[in-house]
Amino acid sequence: MLNRRTLRIKIMQSLFAFDQCREANHLLALDLIEERFQPDLNSMEVQNKELLRDQKKIAIELFGKRYKGKETLESPDSKIERSVVDALELYAKQVKKDQSYLSKNIILETEKLSDLYHSVLSLILEFSELATQEKKTNHSNFVNHPLVKSIRSNPELTAQVLKKDSGWHNQKNLVRGWFREVIKEDSLYKDFIAANNPDEESQKQIIKHLVRKLILGAGPINDYFEDLDIRWSEDRDIVKSLTDKTIKSFADNNITLQKLSLDWEDDKDFVNKLFESTINLDAKYKQLIAQNTKNWEVERLPLTDRIILEMALAEMIHFPNIPVKVTINEYIELSKEYSTPKSRQFINVILDVLAKTMKESGAIKKKRSWSY
Repeated sequence: MLNRRTLRIKIMQSLFAFDQCREANHLLALDLIEERFQPDLNSMEVQNKELLRDQKKIAIELFGKRYKGKETLESPDSKIERSVVDALELYAKQVKKDQSYLSKNIILETEKLSDLYHSVLSLILEFSELATQEKKTNHSNFVNHPLVKSIRSNPELTAQVLKKDSGWHNQKNLVRGWFREVIKEDSLYKDFIAANNPDEESQKQIIKHLVRKLILGAGPINDYFEDLDIRWSEDRDIVKSLTDKTIKSFADNNITLQKLSLDWEDDKDFVNKLFESTINLDAKYKQLIAQNTKNWEVERLPLTDRIILEMALAEMIHFPNIPVKVTINEYIELSKEYSTPKSRQFINVILDVLAKTMKESGAIKKKRSWSY
């Protein structure tokens, strides 16, 4: 089951990507100015290269000031003014496009976790199907495994695999190779299929072993998923948890297919609101971060720390149902896993100070009382 920490990680990853997109878009805007003041090699007129260099320099300086939000007078040189305006418009257009894409992509990347989970379950069925085709070795303990049968007969899984195309019908040769080189060669699997009437506990253990060690553990199958999913290092634990719960749910020859979220619509609202509110965090709160990071200029903070601080502030402001203590603890945990060794204490101290300041100013309004 998804938790909010997982969603925060997905949002943080997308905010990191968004910051990189903004840098790339800034370079695109500068490239536009650079191009506008290049000599026209097709012109029959003599090109004043010195004038073009001076105009470009002025345009870049003017663009830099407006990019940082500073007010400037309109340039009397129409070519310079037009170039600066076009560069800013290009930057804004690209940023808006990237923001829209990344916002939608967080949802798609999160929903993909269900497909990965269903894919792991259906891979067990593929291995079972290949086992039935074996002539030299008796795989009946695996083929007739009650849990495998219950996965095969689960109508919800069948429908989801067909709907999302998360089966393995296009990867038959790959799966056959895994079965031959990974499953059949595993010592625990060999012991299981050779056993006489394996008990219920050993039946459960072999499926756990199959999932945790052979499919999701180090090896070629895990490598395949890693190539497929850029966030696999985080996503694998979620898929493993969902699969473990499926195995534990087995009773009366039935399994319960796990849901990614108890209320996905509510979780989607959380994702969208936190992502957008962090990007659009008011400049005064960014300035508040700068004022309270005395030994660091905010631009010099590790990017991950800056994103974590901005996310935490956005959450404190825009989510009145989440206690401040919960927010602070969540982002301390993120800093422990994704930032520098010293970040945990740094994030803890800064967020504590920021929360008190914002409470006193009325920026934080919680539906439940909280205190320090």
